Amino acid sequence: MFDFISDYDDPTLLGAFWMTVKLTVFSGVGSLVWGTLLAAMRVSPVPLMRWFGTAYVNIVRNIPLTVIIVFTSLGLADIFGVTMGAPDDFALQGFRLAVLGLAAYTAAFVCEALRSGINTVPVGQAEAARALGLNFTQVLSLIVLPQAFRSVIGPLANVLIALTKNTTVAAAIGVAEAALLMKEMIENEAQTLLIGAVFAFGFVVLTLPTGLFLGWLSKRLAVKR
Repeated sequence: MFDFISDYDDPTLLGAFWMTVKLTVFSGVGSLVWGTLLAAMRVSPVPLMRWFGTAYVNIVRNIPLTVIIVFTSLGLADIFGVTMGAPDDFALQGFRLAVLGLAAYTAAFVCEALRSGINTVPVGQAEAARALGLNFTQVLSLIVLPQAFRSVIGPLANVLIALTKNTTVAAAIGVAEAALLMKEMIENEAQTLLIGAVFAFGFVVLTLPTGLFLGWLSKRLAVKR
């Protein structure tokens, strides 16, 4: 009944776009978690954590995504033997490696968006919380981050839309998403413009409602100062 959820090698048009959706969702969740941790590191009072967060963001966001995705396949899988729990299922392994690469790359942009939101929180609120005896982790999780997330829904929506389009890079390691199917159809058919238009429309259907909804949510939850 739920085979379509766990199918990682569906050659149909709907199957390819469903793979794109799965890549976006899993990579989005992973990048949000990792990006939040990186943002916490960048504002941490511990110099080593600040250094690591800054170095990670500045290095990763300046490396082409294609290089990162290919490294996850050729580097982690082929050289270091990282199979992501699927040594015999190459389709599933490629999917998980693509999610890992996309999440690691996108987290750098999530971190910067979230850090800009942290900077909008009045310093006095954090100082008042510390005066009440809260430690750094409590101040960040209870006072700062809730307000920061509300103020950066719009920028995070842009990151999510970019992530949806960036999933096409997963075709470089053979993940059966929309861009790989489009390439195969163009090679086998003589209707390049029509095929390109169909896939372009598919991505508009995925990204436009997301942008409109998150834009509305951003206005709805905006922090009034």
